Order: sequence, then structure tokens, then C-alpha cells
Amino acid sequence: MAVKILQILGLTALALTAFAANSILARLALTETGIDPVSFTTLRLVSGAVVLWLIVRARARAVEASGSWLPAVALLAYALTFSLAYLSLTAATGALVLFGSVQITMIGWAITRGEALSVRQWAGFLLATGGLVWLLLPGLAAPPLLGAALMIAAGVAWGAYTLLAKGTGDPVQTTATNFIRASLPALLISAVFLKWASIDLPGVLLAVTSGVLASGLGYVIWYAALKELKTSTAAVSQLSVPVITAILGILLLAEPVTPRLVLCGLVILVGIALVTIKRSVKASTNSAGRSR
Repeated sequence: MAVKILQILGLTALALTAFAANSILARLALTETGIDPVSFTTLRLVSGAVVLWLIVRARARAVEASGSWLPAVALLAYALTFSLAYLSLTAATGALVLFGSVQITMIGWAITRGEALSVRQWAGFLLATGGLVWLLLPGLAAPPLLGAALMIAAGVAWGAYTLLAKGTGDPVQTTATNFIRASLPALLISAVFLKWASIDLPGVLLAVTSGVLASGLGYVIWYAALKELKTSTAAVSQLSVPVITAILGILLLAEPVTPRLVLCGLVILVGIALVTIKRSVKASTNSAGRSR
């Protein structure tokens, strides 16, 4: 039992670190190498598609199309705006804006669909939204407006992708299909912008690392851990991604962490926790009731 618990904890920590590494790799590639954001995005998606295809094939399954093109378009929109945003945002700020935007998008969608929220959940939703607005208010410590807007767009796109891909079958199979589909228009966009493309070996290596390890393998490891985690535990554990990103940003990129970022981050994460933990516990209870 103890060995299995350690295995689950190890898989969870590895997956969350992989998700945080995407921000570090993108920031490092787009500020310290010669690669452009379109090429970085395309290489990330294509390499992720290849490794996911190989994993599915290794499981003795054919990569069958599932879902529709909409999730793939949302995935491409996320990946491209994510890369563009990291031309100007620090890794920690980008991860926090992305994470807050994803969660607010998904919670907002649930509200528009008529899902009732408790007073506690409404307070959390307003707290998270207020924290994000506070972070983006003009001032010396405010992130660049364009970069923040692009990362918010990335968060909305990722939230849409999550909602569109939810419950569409085997998650690894579905993710592989969506990466393959997203790679096709990404290659087309790269061809259109070929005249302005800029690529060097360090940039290519970082993009492929992001696609293969932080994206492709990261998702597979997360889905493996998710089978053993309670829904509420999974929701809480994801709150650590911006924190891990900030720590890695300090250690690897020597990025500053301002008091405003720390305070806004706490407000956003506490707000999201108030909403998601309650929602997750309720979902787990309902699921248990149905199984009986």
C-alpha cells in the first residue's frame, strides 16, 4: 500500500512539474534562443502528436479519430497564443494568468449552463476574478497588457478545449487525435509565415522537449495518476502548478517575483480553491451515489 501511495504521489508530482515546465521552456526558448513563436508552437504540437501516436500504438491500439475538429482548433489557439504571450511575460506571471483564465472560463461556462453555485462558490469565483483583474491593473508591477491579453486568450482557449474534449472516450487516445489534428493547421500557418520564420538548434530542442516531455508525456502521466486520485485531490493538486512555475522561474531563469504577483496569486488560487474543491467533492459524492 505504501509503495502504491508513493507511486501515485510520484506520478502526480511529475505530471504537475511537466505542466509547469511548459511555461519555463516556452519563456526560455522565446527569449534566449532565435526561434519564433509560430515555429515553436508548430514544433511543440507536431512532436507532441508524434509521441502520443507512438504511445497509443505501443498500447496495441490504432489511433482512431474521436470527437471533432473544434477541440483541435481550440488546442491550436491555446498553443499559439501561449507562445506569443511568453514573448513578454515572465514564466510565473504567465502561468498564473493562464491558470486563472482557464478556471474562470470553465466556471463561467458552468454558470451560463444553469449550474447553481453556493454562496461559498460565488465568493470564490468573484475572488479569483478580482485577483486576476488586480494583477492586470495599470502600475509599475503590472504585466505587459498585450502579453496578458494573449495569455488570457490562451486560458479561454484551453478552457474551451477542456470542455469540448471532456468525456469523449479514452483520454490518451483523444489527446493524441487532437494533437494530430491541431498539427495540420499549425503546419499550414508555419508555411504561410515561412518568410518570417526564425529557427535555431537550441530553440528547436526546447520546443521538442516541450512537446514530447512537458506536453505529450506530461498528459499521459497525469491521466495515469488521475485514475488513482480523488476528484477533489486532483483539483487541489493543480493549484500547485503556478507555484511550481514561479519556483522554477526563480531557480532557472532568475525571474523576479514581486509582492503584487504573490498577493494576487494567493487571492486567485484561494478563490479557485473555494469553487473547485466544493464542486469536486459534490461531483465525487454524486458519482458514488450513482455507482451504488
